[in-house]
Amino acid sequence: MTNTSIRVRLTLWYGSALALILLLFAVALYLVMSRALREQVDASLDEASVVAIRTLGEHRFGPFLIFEDLSQEFPELALLDKFFQIFGPAGQVTIQSSNIQSREIPMSQTAFRASLAGQSTFESVQFNKGVSLRLLSVPIRQGEQLINILRVGTSLRPTDRMLRRLLLGLYIASPVALLVSLLGGWFLAGRALRPVHAITQAARRISAGDWSQRILTPHSNDEIGQLASTFNDMIRRLEVSFAQVRQFSADASHELRTPLTIIKGETELALRRPRQAEDYQVVLESNLEEIDRMSRIVDELLFLSRADLGEIKLKMLPVQLDDLFREIHQQAMVLGKERSIQTVITRVEPMVVEGDDLRLRELLLNLVDNAVKYSQEGQAVKLALVRVGNQAKMTIQDQGIGIALENQARVFDRFYRTDEARGHAAKGTGLGLAICKWIVDVHHGTIELQSRVQGGSCFTVFLPVSSTSL
Repeated sequence: MTNTSIRVRLTLWYGSALALILLLFAVALYLVMSRALREQVDASLDEASVVAIRTLGEHRFGPFLIFEDLSQEFPELALLDKFFQIFGPAGQVTIQSSNIQSREIPMSQTAFRASLAGQSTFESVQFNKGVSLRLLSVPIRQGEQLINILRVGTSLRPTDRMLRRLLLGLYIASPVALLVSLLGGWFLAGRALRPVHAITQAARRISAGDWSQRILTPHSNDEIGQLASTFNDMIRRLEVSFAQVRQFSADASHELRTPLTIIKGETELALRRPRQAEDYQVVLESNLEEIDRMSRIVDELLFLSRADLGEIKLKMLPVQLDDLFREIHQQAMVLGKERSIQTVITRVEPMVVEGDDLRLRELLLNLVDNAVKYSQEGQAVKLALVRVGNQAKMTIQDQGIGIALENQARVFDRFYRTDEARGHAAKGTGLGLAICKWIVDVHHGTIELQSRVQGGSCFTVFLPVSSTSL
């Protein structure tokens, strides 16, 4: 069975279950019909016995029956499908209907003892030549004395014939119904599994490198529809992930190739002819600067890779966010001093958040460093920390070069830098905002950007306030 297709297994299971159901149905139908027919026969015998007893009572002289051709005078005692016998109190036949004159059907001891006790008895007996009879023995009493026993009987041949016809019909109809159902089950299983076949074909094409493949199925909420929808969503996410990986690889290669090219060019230039020691020192200092940049890129890449794998452990402790904000403000003053860029705090409110102090410090420092880096000389960077409901709202606003609307959705992508940003600050890595986004996400917060070209940028971070400070 493990090597058999699902369609065949479904059909076999369906056929086996249906065969069992048909068998149980046939047995139940036969038993119910047999019992119903027997009860119908018993009811007709009981009605006939009531009529016979009433007739006999009307033509009785004292305790004696008038036997002069009683069956001919009262034809209801000789119905076509029934026969009658009247036994004496000793169990001997005294009169019987003409349709069994040539046959002897003695009374059984069970029926005789039941009649002596005043009870009616139903019996089924096998007559000669395999004829089955159904008999009803009814005692006729006068006071406490048994004076006669009336027996009413009928042949079970019509009932047996009807049951045989029922069995024949079941023998013929059940296999036909099973065959038709198996064919229908085979067809329906193939139709139901058609989307699975489409998924298999799409998976094969995707494995060949065609990530644009999708499962085209009618919109439905059944299991197959949900499977196809889930498969399409998975392929869509994989396509985006692979595109990001390709873009990431290209960006990483570009970012690392630039400092390597600079190092190689400056080194080759320095080695073309003998130079003064001061010239070599300049080249070495430049190389060291590029090496530092590459080291920073590698460190940030390693950090993001470990973050993706969940290997970075955070120490989630209460952090006095307003104190951290003021410390970052002091560092920002130092960062902007060379270009006369002032960093001012417009508003700060005391509050506590649950988080990792080191990562929150890195988050704020990256945002402030970007604000200072992309500001023009003599401009100001504004910082604010306020509470909005149960969240801490941090804003870092600059008056720098700004970001175009079509580029704002990608600023948190790894290695993404606009042409304006590259021209304004060539030493960036394009990984700082990606790290900021990860830090905000692991602290269950959100980060937003509002910016316009040459109008500055405003980064807003929302973090949940600790319950101890509510």
